[in-house]
Amino acid sequence: MDRQHAERPVRIGAHVDQDDPLAHAAARDAEVVQFFLGDPQGWKAPVLPESAGALRESAVDVYVHAPYVINVATSNNRIRIPSRKLLDGHLKAAASIGAKGLIVHGGHVNAGDDPRTGFDNWRKVFERTECPIPVLIENTAGGGNAMARRLDRIARLWDAVTAGAPDPSVVGFCLDTCHFHAGGEELLDIVDRVMAITGRIDLVHCNDSRDAFDSGADRHANIGVGQIDPELIVAVCRAAGAPIVVETPSEGQADDIAFLRKHL
Repeated sequence: MDRQHAERPVRIGAHVDQDDPLAHAAARDAEVVQFFLGDPQGWKAPVLPESAGALRESAVDVYVHAPYVINVATSNNRIRIPSRKLLDGHLKAAASIGAKGLIVHGGHVNAGDDPRTGFDNWRKVFERTECPIPVLIENTAGGGNAMARRLDRIARLWDAVTAGAPDPSVVGFCLDTCHFHAGGEELLDIVDRVMAITGRIDLVHCNDSRDAFDSGADRHANIGVGQIDPELIVAVCRAAGAPIVVETPSEGQADDIAFLRKHL
């Protein structure tokens, strides 16, 4: 890991509503914004915000989060095929507004399925999909047959997707602190353990966790309000040296960003 890179000041921001991302960024003193391009629980095609032109010209870094319904790992054709189509549409839409990456959850296979099926389906995504911007695969908190909850699965997933991508630079990683905590991976030295697998961390989702370690519950809390030691959260962000997005309750996001700036 490049320790000099890890010591550079990082850009910090928040996940915001898609109606006016730049106004929300200004209200939070955010240098980075992340948002959805539609209903995160729906299958409709992405919709560009009215401020798309301003976003392209802005000094604020833009990331788009893909809908939660996307699950390209599953063996269920009625979910996997629409998931690939929706992923492709969001990649193109996100690229058109100058996004630096599209964040996608790792997904899961059914309880009785061999996880190799999921890894193979992820490989096919990168073999068959043009990626104008990086796909940032995010670790997830729950699911017994998840592709990206535990590091051993992430390692197998990474082998698959990098084998399938003609250009490995389009495969990135988004580290979520709440998800690793709730998913049962200790945050101490998590950056070194992830880097040993992926060689890169493109974005940090900096979230406290409402619930206990290994609970499997994806419930974010503002920094210092949840179950994770704030000093440990700061240590992860410092070691990663990547842009940071807080996905915490909106009323506390400005305080979360100020806290991170003070301690980083």
